[in-house]
Amino acid sequence: MVVLAALTACAGPYQYYEGTGLHDATAAEVYGGWENVEGTRVVLRKDGTALLEELDGQDFDFDDGWRLSGKGAWQLTDNDGGQVVRLALTARTRVESRSPSPTADASTPEPPSTYAWSFYVDRDKNDELKLFFFYGDPDIGNTYVMTREGES
Repeated sequence: MVVLAALTACAGPYQYYEGTGLHDATAAEVYGGWENVEGTRVVLRKDGTALLEELDGQDFDFDDGWRLSGKGAWQLTDNDGGQVVRLALTARTRVESRSPSPTADASTPEPPSTYAWSFYVDRDKNDELKLFFFYGDPDIGNTYVMTREGES
């Protein structure tokens, strides 16, 4: 029992998260403009291309403090756990730092020139879609939530 407790002590909600269970979202509902409270903006176009402005890193990459802008591609996927929007940055045009930015040191990696995110797809209490991923320490379970432009 002590071994089991030690093994699960660092297992936050994200580590075992399998998805929202949502399977009814359509690509027509997903494409368009998305934003979050930190000023991030993502436009998912009908043709599968995307524009990103100041999108933070997912998981532990968030802790590096960079925010990426550029062009990319997206697709809506579905698996047993639910639907996911896969977003790939293919052409970075700008890198910014989150304010306040983390203390930079020699071990802080350079921001990536390409990057991939997996946004879980869910519905809010008004049945509107929202997209989210987890960031930072998985034991905490912080979510980075994107809502339709004009709804936040």
